[in-house]
Amino acid sequence: MRNQIDVSGKVIVVTGASMGIGEAIARIFADRGASVILLSRDAGRAEAARGRIGHTERTLALSCDVRNREEIDRVLSLTLHHFNRIDVWVNNAGHGLLDSVAQLDMAACRETFDTNFFGAVESILAIIPVMKQQGAGTIINISSVAGHIPLPFHAVYSATKFAMNAFGKAARVELKHAGIHVMTVCPGYVRTDFGANAVRGQEVRTVRPPTVRGISAQRVARAVLNGYLKQKREVIVPWIMHPVVKLYQLFPGVVEWGMMRTARRTE
Repeated sequence: MRNQIDVSGKVIVVTGASMGIGEAIARIFADRGASVILLSRDAGRAEAARGRIGHTERTLALSCDVRNREEIDRVLSLTLHHFNRIDVWVNNAGHGLLDSVAQLDMAACRETFDTNFFGAVESILAIIPVMKQQGAGTIINISSVAGHIPLPFHAVYSATKFAMNAFGKAARVELKHAGIHVMTVCPGYVRTDFGANAVRGQEVRTVRPPTVRGISAQRVARAVLNGYLKQKREVIVPWIMHPVVKLYQLFPGVVEWGMMRTARRTE
C-alpha cells in the first residue's frame, strides 16, 4: 500500500540543506535509515549540518549552486557513483526578497527567480532521466502558502512559489506514467532564519501578525515525511492554513484587508 513505503535504504538528495527546513528534512530521513546527500552553495555549511545530523556513514555533503546546471549534473554523478540511485530529490534551496513592487530592483527579482524557481526546474530536468531509468522516484518541491496567497511586500517571493506550485503540479500529471511522483509542500510561517537571510530592498515590511510565532522546521520535516509516505499531491502545514487558503480563494478581499492591517515596517 502507498503508506507502507520504507524509508530505510532510500537515497535522498536535499538542496538548501545547510540550515532550517532543509536540514530538518535531511535529519528526519537520515534518522529513519535513509542515505542523505546535503547540498548547499557553501560546502562548509553543508558539512557542518551533516555533522549535526550524524549518520556520517550514509550521508554526504556537497556544494551545489542550483542556478548552475553543471553543478547539478556534477552532484548527480557523484551521488550515483556513491549510492547507485536517487529515490527522492527535494527542491528546498531558495531565499526571500523583501521589497515593495514600486521600489523593486529587477536584478534582485531575476536572481530570486533564478534560485527559487529556475534552480528547481533545472534540478527537475536533471533528475527526470535518472528516475525514468530507475522506473521510480519522488520529487518534492518545498514551496510556501505564499504560493497560494500573494503576500504584499513579498511579491517576488510569492511569484516564485506560485510558479513552483504550477510547474510541480503539472509535472506530477505528466510524469505519473513513468513512476515518478511529484509532491508540493506549502508551509505557513516557519521559525527559521529566512527573514535574516532574505535580500532586503528599499521598502521592507512584514505582514506577519505579531502574535503568530510560526511552526518549527522539524514540524515541516515531519509533514514532508508523512506526505512522502502517503504519496500526497500537496501538503499544507500547519493544518490551520487550509481554511486560510480556502478563505482567500472565496473572499480574497477579506484576507487582503487582514494582511494590510498587520503590515508594518521592519528593521
